[in-house]
Amino acid sequence: MNKIAQLINGEFTPSAATQFIEVTNPANNEVIALAPCATTSELEDAIKSAETAFKTWKKVPVPERARVMMRYQHLLKENHDEIATILSEETGKTFADAKGDVWRGIEVVEQAANVCSMMMGETVENVATNIDTYSMIQPLGVCLGITPFNFPAMIPLWMFPMAIACGNTFILKPSEQDPKTPMKLAELFLQAGAPKGLLNVIHGGKDQVNYLLNHDAIKAVSFVGSVPVGQHIYKTATDNMKRAQCFAGAKNHSVIMPDANKEFVLNNLVGASVGAAGQRCMAISVAVFVGDSAEWIPELAQRIGEVKPGLWDDKDAGFGPLISPQAKAKVLKLIAEGKEQGATCLVDGSEFTLEGYEKGNWVGPTVFSDVKAEMSIYQEEIFGPVLCCMVVDSLEDAIKLVNANPYGNGTSIFTASGAAARKYQSDIEVGQVGINVPIPVPLPFFSFTGWKNSFYGDLHAYGKQAVRFYTETKTITARWLDDDIPSGPNMTIELK
Repeated sequence: MNKIAQLINGEFTPSAATQFIEVTNPANNEVIALAPCATTSELEDAIKSAETAFKTWKKVPVPERARVMMRYQHLLKENHDEIATILSEETGKTFADAKGDVWRGIEVVEQAANVCSMMMGETVENVATNIDTYSMIQPLGVCLGITPFNFPAMIPLWMFPMAIACGNTFILKPSEQDPKTPMKLAELFLQAGAPKGLLNVIHGGKDQVNYLLNHDAIKAVSFVGSVPVGQHIYKTATDNMKRAQCFAGAKNHSVIMPDANKEFVLNNLVGASVGAAGQRCMAISVAVFVGDSAEWIPELAQRIGEVKPGLWDDKDAGFGPLISPQAKAKVLKLIAEGKEQGATCLVDGSEFTLEGYEKGNWVGPTVFSDVKAEMSIYQEEIFGPVLCCMVVDSLEDAIKLVNANPYGNGTSIFTASGAAARKYQSDIEVGQVGINVPIPVPLPFFSFTGWKNSFYGDLHAYGKQAVRFYTETKTITARWLDDDIPSGPNMTIELK
């Protein structure tokens, strides 16, 4: 059985671990690899490697750091299909979806290659007589990234390229459910000419994460995952006086106004709700129909019901299996609760199986109408191919509904009215808003800006906020004496 290696100090080495986590093919649950639970000595080796590398890397000129990222993004593009194939085989994603996962990560690496202008400080000449003040942007040290199963290429690429381009070194703890993709990313990073120790990749579970969170050498922590884990990581990191950015759960609403283009709305909602088997933190899991647009619900359900799950290399497959039996069980439990609590199940995918792959984690597309805010299918993040349809009388009612939800990751509105769109973007308490765009994930020269219980921290991922998260600002106030030296001491803090 293939045992996943770890990357420590520039070398891919087998772990001395005695505990391993099975990596399975979600389509049939056959074991395809074993991920080690890193030993304490391996964790220490990774940390020491990153600390040593930081001493020299922080002094490397910023343009030279950017050139590493330029070479890296070129290699990622050259190996796009290979990475996507590895990703599909261990996650079950369709090949087209996997390629999108990789590409959205490449876009962040392109921004990391443009880091020079984002590392510029500020200068003011003569803040006082013959005194100048200027600021410098400097790296923190060793940073940690903890990434989820659902985007094993994109989300690691959200983190370590920006952190390293800013002058830091990095330890990546990827999801134990699909570690092969991040290891391929690490392999290409070394090929791009990255010095040893800049990026270390270790594997494991809660024990390994907690060890790193409590280690003095770790200066900043980036996390994407569930709410309970995000809260634990944020609290543990900040209790240890570390910076933390933790992206957690979501319940994303799409509001459909009666003046929207019906065909455009239906086509977009199908993919945004059940695409990737609903395993996206920005998936649309609630469609809020305003007024007469509720008449479109039966047709939407029909179209979603026509989407067929399948294997990653089946070009006709709309999406693949869920990541694990546990994920499937949770989705089936919520579907059953939706029926019990009075929602109308217009499309029921709970009995779906794929011929020849009956042991896989399959759930077919599912659509509920008559959903109420107190139902568990609305209260909880389902993270499966399930869409909840709700009906309200007005835009104001839709805004009130969305704002009452504890999550604030993403939302969208479909409308032909500029006034309605402007009111929605202004009044909605959600960090990322789409106007006639169902999944408004911003390109990486902006930042990924979830709100409320979707994010714990102050500075978000990628874009300018990532540079601020991974750096400190040092301010220098300088006077160079000339022949006119002032007499006597200055006994105040005033600059003269």
